[in-house]
Amino acid sequence: MQAIVIGSGVAGIATAIRLSLKGYKVTVYEANSYPGGKLTVFEKNGYRFDAGPSLFTLPTLVEDVFRDAGENPEDHFQYIKKDTACHYFWKDGTELFALAEPAKFAESVEEVLGESKYKVMEHLDDVRLLYNKTKGLFLERSLHKVDTYLSSEVLSALGVVHKLHLTETMHEVAAKRFNSDKLIQLFDRFATYNGSSPYKAPGVLAMIPHLEHNIGTFLPKGGMHDITESLVSLAKRRGVAFSFGQKVEEIQVENKVATGVRLENGEVHTADLVVSNMDIVPTYRRLLPNEPAPEKTLMQERSSSALIFYWGVKREFDKLNLHNILFSSDYKKEFDEIFNRQVPPSDPTIYINITSKDVPNDAPDGCENWFVMVNVPSDQGQNWEDLIPKVRESVVKRVNAQFNVDMDALIEVEELLTPQLIESKTSSSGGALYGASSNDRFSAFLRHPNFSRKLKNLYFVGGSVHPGGGIPLCLLSAKIVGELVPEAT
Repeated sequence: MQAIVIGSGVAGIATAIRLSLKGYKVTVYEANSYPGGKLTVFEKNGYRFDAGPSLFTLPTLVEDVFRDAGENPEDHFQYIKKDTACHYFWKDGTELFALAEPAKFAESVEEVLGESKYKVMEHLDDVRLLYNKTKGLFLERSLHKVDTYLSSEVLSALGVVHKLHLTETMHEVAAKRFNSDKLIQLFDRFATYNGSSPYKAPGVLAMIPHLEHNIGTFLPKGGMHDITESLVSLAKRRGVAFSFGQKVEEIQVENKVATGVRLENGEVHTADLVVSNMDIVPTYRRLLPNEPAPEKTLMQERSSSALIFYWGVKREFDKLNLHNILFSSDYKKEFDEIFNRQVPPSDPTIYINITSKDVPNDAPDGCENWFVMVNVPSDQGQNWEDLIPKVRESVVKRVNAQFNVDMDALIEVEELLTPQLIESKTSSSGGALYGASSNDRFSAFLRHPNFSRKLKNLYFVGGSVHPGGGIPLCLLSAKIVGELVPEAT
């Protein structure tokens, strides 16, 4: 039996592998000349940059794909665990080097921010419970199948429903526990991991820090693009065919059954099932133009996007690690500008990722490869040509002040990624990084399911559908589809 996957983002690649395990002959059609979607790479003048996702958590989800395929992941994919989760910097000179080990992190918080280490450990215990009690419902199974709600995971979650923060926002969860504004801001920032505002996102998402502070942060030994390369190699060993530079123009439908795809060049390829790894909005608007669209789902508020400056920096910074955050002075104003006013923040929080700290060949000797990201709204027609120079000026000014340098004099390589470029390269509606935002307590239930309710043999994976965006959730979406699809006969 034949299966077609549209798009070779990490979810599409993992889905292709899982379909091959169920006996399907799989072809992946990718409009770009390369795989990976957002998880790609480029090089310039001796600097290597991971172009997209820079945080790697839950590496077991990558390993599971290899194990399920009957291979030893260590033979094909290696990574390190970081001793430090992140370095944090505030404008008043406060610096917190958040060690990965929970007790050491709590001790450093007490020493630097004056918050009780016992409160910190209590919070980390609570978010661990929150994650473990809800992952079976919200992350690992389809929210849109009745049998999910008859499972033991639901009963387990109901047993601690009073601890799920269902009536609070993420900010309220942190603000109730801690007195330190800086520590509240630190935990609030995890809302950005799914492109949302901590002042709107439901309190159940307070589970997100569990991944980083209880489980850990990791880095593939060759950088983030190793995830893409290792999974593509596995897929090819499984007989999956990749057809690059082949843009799908339409999903073919006959009598409410998906029967294949039509390419931009006019070729029609039939299949017994079709999986779209394209953002759900263009999937309906472009690939299913004659089918009724789930308008309420498609019209949900978009997640945030990003401006990313890729800088080749001719100096090393001892205070910086793999992950670094330079916090803004007014977090509430920052998120108001992003989600309510739909403009880049005037005083942005700045994320700096430097893989050359752990992968020396990523930059020339004595230099560093900076991935500098600012959260911005998705593209709604803003005048980015005017806005981008202002954001860059804010970033350079802040870095100069924080580290007493002349950043412009140190940058010898520069590239830029914008919401518009993200959309053009990955078909993400508005350049939103995570599809819809989670700025609603019912957002998890409003995401599109991993299957079509109206068209037989049509499935969906990736960051714009259940369970959400980011590498771990994209891999889980692939696993869910693998479980929903019947064995090939």
